[in-house]
Amino acid sequence: MSNSSVKIPLSMLDLVAVREGGSVAEALQTCVTTAQHAESLGFKRYWLAEHHNMSGIASSATAVLIGHIAGKTTTLRVGSGGIMLPNHAPLVVAEAFGTLAELYPNRIDLGLGRAPGTDQATMRALRRHRAESEADFPREVSELQQLLSTPQPGQSIVATPGAGTEVPIWLLGSSLFSAQLAAERGLPYAFASHFAPRLLLQALQVYRQGFKPSAVLAKPYVMIGVPLIAAERDDEAEFLASSIYQRVLGILTGQRGKLPPPVANFKQNLDPRAQAAINDFLAAAVIGSPSTVAKGLQDLQALTQADELMLVCDIYDPKLRLRSLEIAAQVA
Repeated sequence: MSNSSVKIPLSMLDLVAVREGGSVAEALQTCVTTAQHAESLGFKRYWLAEHHNMSGIASSATAVLIGHIAGKTTTLRVGSGGIMLPNHAPLVVAEAFGTLAELYPNRIDLGLGRAPGTDQATMRALRRHRAESEADFPREVSELQQLLSTPQPGQSIVATPGAGTEVPIWLLGSSLFSAQLAAERGLPYAFASHFAPRLLLQALQVYRQGFKPSAVLAKPYVMIGVPLIAAERDDEAEFLASSIYQRVLGILTGQRGKLPPPVANFKQNLDPRAQAAINDFLAAAVIGSPSTVAKGLQDLQALTQADELMLVCDIYDPKLRLRSLEIAAQVA
């Protein structure tokens, strides 16, 4: 069990939010500044998410951005949270991440998801005429593992760069499917509780009970996504959190947009159904003052026994976002 004397390893997932009134270029620069700040605070990893056709998210060319962030930092592990494998041929992923691994040795992570990270029309634009089955993801994970390993005698397709880099592969998910696959393969597992917390405990149980040691991992390793809004006072944090309440409501009602500025009493002024929907979406969120955040992070770690917490911190004012990360690093 965690207590205040045990540091919980912290990492960060950045959706590279484009803010209302701001530009993509500003979002990308904020990402660099935030990654450098996270590194100075002792964060372990900085991951970037792949989403497409969304005006409020600037991390669609995920591998390109990983290279940029790795080049602007020195100790952070930088990776994908995740690469959405249905959108890419495994060879292309192996070559991209193999290149990153050669440029930034022992600093690159490859988190894989099986959702498209977008709508069906955009998915068709990414990989046209592709019919997908449930068997595709496990097979393509195997293909990637092979392409990033030492080539076998007679192997006809070799990723160059990529072969022999052994880039660490993580499986990501919000359901039981990836938990079972990560357990079978002996891979580390990251649960997307930052937006879909409902199956969190069940998925972790499936993963841990079914885990088979592998060449890369002797025992289960779990990371969970945690929405974080930390400020000097609880009421200030609640005010800042209204930006993500607005965004969540937009996601739930099919009206995705840029990250909006905070609005006083936003959630309280919604009808009870909308409030409940936002609360369900953000059930794993930790929002509040330093003491509230300390208790929230420790309670979450005690409940899940997570090996690492991956914070998702979207605050409209970039400076207050940096302060939020400082608070988390001080109290975790």
